[in-house]
Amino acid sequence: MIRHHINADYYDEARLRRISKEGKLLYKRRKETIERSFADSKQNHGYRYARYRGKAKVQSYAWLSCCVQNMKTIALREV
Repeated sequence: MIRHHINADYYDEARLRRISKEGKLLYKRRKETIERSFADSKQNHGYRYARYRGKAKVQSYAWLSCCVQNMKTIALREV
């Protein structure tokens, strides 16, 4: 059998999981949780543009933003 990519078997397996009934439910949940989190980061925590120059400074700001977002999530869950 001729394969187009060395990981084609894994791609096929992932595709089958994605189109299954369980995969569709998980994807729906992903849209509700993960995508909302990225949208919140982009809108409220400065992920739209880099404020600093240099990989180390941008990485530090990203870690700080993630901490803020996690604290906000924890605080909202407790209420």
